[in-house]
Amino acid sequence: MAIWKSLVVTAALVAAVADAAALRPRNNTVTSEALRKSLDIEALKSKAQILQDIAYSSPDKNRVIGSQGHEDTVAYIHDQIAKFPEYYTVELQPVPIRIGVSANLTASNQSIEVYPVSLAPSGHVTGPLVAIPNLGCDASDFPSSLEGKIALIFRGTCSFGYKVGFASGRGALGVIAYNNADGNLNGYSLSVLENATTPYIPTGGISRTAGEALVAQLNSGAEIIVDLTTESKTIATNNIIAQTTGGDPNNVIHIGGHSDSVAAGPGINDNGSGSLAILEIALQLTNFSVNNAVRFSWWTAEEEGLLGASYYVAQLPQAEKDKIRLFLDFDMMASPNFAYQIYDGDGSAYNLTGPAGSAEAEKEFTNYFTNIAKLNHTEIEFDGRSDYGPFLEAGIAAGGIAGGAEGLKTEEEVLLFGGAAGVQYDVNYHEDGDTVDNLNHECWIEMSRAIAHMVATYAQSFDSLPSKKAARRGTVAHKKTKTHQRWI
Repeated sequence: MAIWKSLVVTAALVAAVADAAALRPRNNTVTSEALRKSLDIEALKSKAQILQDIAYSSPDKNRVIGSQGHEDTVAYIHDQIAKFPEYYTVELQPVPIRIGVSANLTASNQSIEVYPVSLAPSGHVTGPLVAIPNLGCDASDFPSSLEGKIALIFRGTCSFGYKVGFASGRGALGVIAYNNADGNLNGYSLSVLENATTPYIPTGGISRTAGEALVAQLNSGAEIIVDLTTESKTIATNNIIAQTTGGDPNNVIHIGGHSDSVAAGPGINDNGSGSLAILEIALQLTNFSVNNAVRFSWWTAEEEGLLGASYYVAQLPQAEKDKIRLFLDFDMMASPNFAYQIYDGDGSAYNLTGPAGSAEAEKEFTNYFTNIAKLNHTEIEFDGRSDYGPFLEAGIAAGGIAGGAEGLKTEEEVLLFGGAAGVQYDVNYHEDGDTVDNLNHECWIEMSRAIAHMVATYAQSFDSLPSKKAARRGTVAHKKTKTHQRWI
């Protein structure tokens, strides 16, 4: 039995609300106002406590993929939606992912703390260490041959999987990644799915201090013989996909957020806040009818490099992609030092546009914050950093909002939203302090209402978006100026 099912009292209350909703008539088409008014912060808070209890009941106190905490998170969300079989079809989509289990490293017979890297294979390799200059993001950074050698590469700028691919292509036996910040690389990932032409090789992650010490020794002319052992296992972690049985299935508004946390803690803002906001909206939507189909997805392995969403998009035939009129992503909706951030889909602020329809999504979010909620807002770069990235690259219109992650709040933003300047939007980002006690409830309910507005608006009509024909004519792959992965 899933651990979450032992949370009898709270879960029973949630179930009672859901069962009562199932008995209400649904001959009334959803409206923005009605769906927004159905949301209540107490319902969100109770669900957040369930997620935290799930995490803390897991041996590792988190909801990272492959853990009991994540498995129970998926079971909880799935079972809540499955209470409405007449309203939703719901499925689990298995996503095969190789995760790191253990690693061991010695350099010239001296032991170094090392962590396994997700997506890299098991293996035992021994050979001389070679430091790769620059960042290893270009093939020109690598020597013509690394046969029999192990590459030492600095973390940063591009997804590390590209670096490992370059090293593999030059014949390297293995790779050691060293951090570009303080701390270790526990929970690190190669971030992109393996390319069959340059298969991944054993990879371990070490601290910046350890890496820089190795570089200094190599620069002094020393030869360093490295012995690296890594162990990994392949798991099938699950996306959750739910779609209304009503509404036009050839015209879909797709809503998503990720269900996993990092290894450091329970991940209640990142991304319990987004996944629970769309869960609550999905439950409340059962009180209404829709004209267009509404699809809700909870992605796995976002923290490993958007892998669940990437896998989902890669499996979709083009005919199915064409049915998705707009994908909206919701990640970190309750940041403590928040700003109401809208992705810059039209490129007016950051000169990075999305496929046709993305500008219109930004415009509708702007309309909501300005004219309906009467709240200040700002724009953030549409760089594909969260699960909307694979949709952009597939030419699917996308958009979303966020409360902010590790960026620092500006003086100008303090005037707009309050809070503290020069402080991260979420000081607990990817830390063990990302708990129910550190959520901003004001931000969370306002962001949830904004999501509800978008769901209701497009469940009613896509008239404000370009026609399918115009969208196909105007769609190009998203221009990527920086990595689309969170782990780099």
